[in-house]
Amino acid sequence: MKILQTAIILIFTLLVVPVFTYLFGTPLSPEVWEALKVLIWICGFAIAYCFIVGELTGNNSQVDKYWSILPIIYAWVMAFYGDFTPRMILMALLVTAWGTRLTYNFARKGAYRWKFWEGEEDYRWEILRKKPEFQPKWKWTLFNLFFISGYQNVLILLFTLPMLVSFQFDDQTLGWTDLLVSLGFLGFLIIETISDEQHWKYQSEKWKLIREGKLLHGDFAKGFLDKGLWAISRHPNYLGEQGIWVCFYFFSVITSGQILNWSVVGCLLLLILFQGSSNFSEEISASKYPEYANYQKKVPRFIPGTGPASPEESPAPTT
Repeated sequence: MKILQTAIILIFTLLVVPVFTYLFGTPLSPEVWEALKVLIWICGFAIAYCFIVGELTGNNSQVDKYWSILPIIYAWVMAFYGDFTPRMILMALLVTAWGTRLTYNFARKGAYRWKFWEGEEDYRWEILRKKPEFQPKWKWTLFNLFFISGYQNVLILLFTLPMLVSFQFDDQTLGWTDLLVSLGFLGFLIIETISDEQHWKYQSEKWKLIREGKLLHGDFAKGFLDKGLWAISRHPNYLGEQGIWVCFYFFSVITSGQILNWSVVGCLLLLILFQGSSNFSEEISASKYPEYANYQKKVPRFIPGTGPASPEESPAPTT
């Protein structure tokens, strides 16, 4: 029941926060509304596709496949409506760099196939489907509709929407603050890239040894990675992902002059989602690997030097 309650809170927040921040912010211009309507149509199609295909195939990683692709589409649609000003192009290029790298990372894990509805499903969805909260099946169907397909697709749109605020207030000139935010974005992208690469090499070698029937030794005997960036953060890839979209939000702060504007909802909800996702992942890891609890005591969840946090059960995985 805790899983369902958390999902309901997230969906409620998703509906309330944008309305609240919009009512107390600057009204959208007609041009921004026109762009937003196009984005909403694309998002609506993505929700319908992910839900229908997920139900028909039993593979609920449809959203995962497009997590890195849809933001690129959204970014260039907004750049088009923003007349391809220097800031719009810069923001779209940053999103494209992020999405290209993440798509590659998904692809090498087997997420994409010629039969595009197939591909590797995130192992956490299978575990979640078997929980008592989602028996009988109609409960999982509703969860798929409102959280997996609905909430996550809307979230993907939301964390790209600082571009709309930048579009509305764009003075068509780039300054040192744009450079600073861009460097922050790229810095977190490098962190995410390095941590994903370290994890990929570790898991590839571990599973190679398992397939060959060899005895796991040394770091591989633990079952999880605790070297490199993973020695100072339990989820350096999640840290990078969150930092990327917080930096992206600051483009809207630069152009609007508002520390808080309606587009903050995207990165805010993303931070909440990653808390839940890391909780659920760690619950699984702690149940599989005896030494993981000690790792949790020694290494912070996200930010190095902040101290470890106790894991809690979470609603659902993310990418």
